Amino acid sequence: MKKFEYTIKDALGLHARPAGLLVKCASGYKSAVTLTRGDKSGDAKRLFAVMGLAVKCGDVISIAVDGEDEDAAYQGIKAFCESNL
Repeated sequence: MKKFEYTIKDALGLHARPAGLLVKCASGYKSAVTLTRGDKSGDAKRLFAVMGLAVKCGDVISIAVDGEDEDAAYQGIKAFCESNL
């Protein structure tokens, strides 16, 4: 399992458009991807789970990747976050 933390920089937080792009990115990998904010977590491959976390600008999220392609998923999702969130 690989894990990283990221602070949301988008002024609107993790709203519908970037949440949808994150789900699309995570869904491209076989590994399980879990997004956590505070004491809530959800499957990063499900839009309603991501939106339900109500991530706002300045919030720190934790993303855990576990599975057969976790190295590629970790790198890809981390790069996505840095360029889009």
